[in-house]
Amino acid sequence: MTKSTRLMLIAAGVAMVASFAAGFALAAQPHMQAALKALRYSKADLEAAMPDKAGHRVKAIGLVDQAIAEVQAGIVAGAN
Repeated sequence: MTKSTRLMLIAAGVAMVASFAAGFALAAQPHMQAALKALRYSKADLEAAMPDKAGHRVKAIGLVDQAIAEVQAGIVAGAN
């Protein structure tokens, strides 16, 4: 095995381990993942609701979008 091949195999191994570790860090937040899933379901329900709600439905969708963004940011922060 040449030195170049060995280096490529080592680099590939390091990349695989780093990828696994990043995936584990994201998955190791079950409450945040559950909250994100619930928010997405809530948004879908709000979008499916009748639109005539004096603007409250639209505002609620916007607030849910903000909550989704915050949970996603929290997941990323928690993975670091």
